[in-house]
Amino acid sequence: MKIRIGIMGYGNLGRGVEYALAQNPDMELTGIFTRRDPQSIKPVTPGAKVYAAQDAEDMEADIDVMILCGGSATDLPTQTAQYAKLFNVVDSFDTHANIGAHYAQVNEAAKEAGRVGIISVGWDPGMFSLNRLYAEAILPDGADYTFWGRGVSQGHSDAIRRIKGVVDARQYTVPVADAVEAVLRGEHPELSTRQKHTRECYVVAEEGADLARIENEIKTMPNYFADYDTTVHFISLEELKRDHAGIPHGGRVIRTGKTGENGEHGHVISYELKLDSNPEFTAGVLVAFARAAYRMSLRGESGCRTAFDIAPALLSPREPAWLREHLL
Repeated sequence: MKIRIGIMGYGNLGRGVEYALAQNPDMELTGIFTRRDPQSIKPVTPGAKVYAAQDAEDMEADIDVMILCGGSATDLPTQTAQYAKLFNVVDSFDTHANIGAHYAQVNEAAKEAGRVGIISVGWDPGMFSLNRLYAEAILPDGADYTFWGRGVSQGHSDAIRRIKGVVDARQYTVPVADAVEAVLRGEHPELSTRQKHTRECYVVAEEGADLARIENEIKTMPNYFADYDTTVHFISLEELKRDHAGIPHGGRVIRTGKTGENGEHGHVISYELKLDSNPEFTAGVLVAFARAAYRMSLRGESGCRTAFDIAPALLSPREPAWLREHLL
């Protein structure tokens, strides 16, 4: 029996989940749920059904896991707990400063409903988080460094688009090259948030919009831009479509550490991602963790989980014997 998946939200991430499901034969797409007119959605899966978002409440028995594809700024803080009362859920909530509060809210809702809610899985938080944990455990005498980009941040771009007067936007996260090189040289620099990354924003504004107000709202936005050197470029919609149509991203998690009697041996652990499509890669992570959510639910588990709480084997469609033989 295949795992029945629902997709809540059909932007770039939702479409990416649909592509990912086509590569996972143990899963099937039960339905796409949207706040837009369902008739306006054209899925790539033959025969896929599209419903209004509110129709999800009547399909509790038809979906094993609902994958939530909304943004972290305004959607997921309410949606994940809401839908955890009806389904096993998975999200990619990526506002690091608020993960603790998000966890508590989802945990309460999921436990009460007897569901499993997996939050904050993508590549960061998610895969990068796991690599930070592994590296810190292996090299306790050391330091962690995470560099993102250069690439488009979906969450930050979405946050800009929520500003009044903004038609569309792309935000690039850019590592500070000198900082990366210092880490790789083993210098163990102490770097502030501002010293590690800059942010570049390309914004299409409504005609007659107050550009100074928009720029100020971007640069002072807590958790997103306030702690960074941020550059805002106002461009036309034609320029955005021509020069910024793709959604690449990536980055690197590095831990440098020392071992030996006197710390005489230095080590570097580095995990790097180069992503041609940020949403499609994130979608692949969400789908793998949806499999884990379903399996944990079958075991009778409930409550909220993160990537730290889930055994790697639960992510794979392979049998444990195959994993031991081929990947161990």
